[in-house]
Amino acid sequence: MASIGLFYGTDTGNTEQVAENIKSLIEKIKPEVQVDLIEIYQRKAADMAQYDFLIIGQPTWYDGELQGDWEEFIPEFEAIDFSGKQLAFFGLGDQYGYAAYFCDAIGVYADMAENQGGTLHGFTSALDYEHDFSKAQRGDQFVGLCLDIDNQDELTEDRIKEWIPEVLSSFGLWDAIL
Repeated sequence: MASIGLFYGTDTGNTEQVAENIKSLIEKIKPEVQVDLIEIYQRKAADMAQYDFLIIGQPTWYDGELQGDWEEFIPEFEAIDFSGKQLAFFGLGDQYGYAAYFCDAIGVYADMAENQGGTLHGFTSALDYEHDFSKAQRGDQFVGLCLDIDNQDELTEDRIKEWIPEVLSSFGLWDAIL
């Protein structure tokens, strides 16, 4: 049985709720895939390093700041050899209030993971957003799924439902379910 480590950090509970929704959806459409939902608070590199498939959820605070638990996890993250590991990121941000920093957190961590040998999956279009800049953006795509619960909450569920099959497929876990 394949297993995915779904790591998230949260202060308001929004990222946790999205992580729970992602776990539930994966288990519904692909019951043979185990999803371990893990809050990043007080975790170590070994907790994450044991997984070959990772989904990482991070909110971006204010002017591009990392959520506190993710800020503290940087030394642990930098200690992980991501060679052979498959990663997908989702982030929460406010594209209007903080238009110059939208979903920066996943861009910061995605760059680190890639520099440490990880393979990124789950890129999404940046075209349906109104923001000025994002460290999560490469060309016309984000390095993961960006969600704006403050301003586009009505799109959140559909965006997740679209993203999960793409991630599972690129992880090689989708196979004949279509």
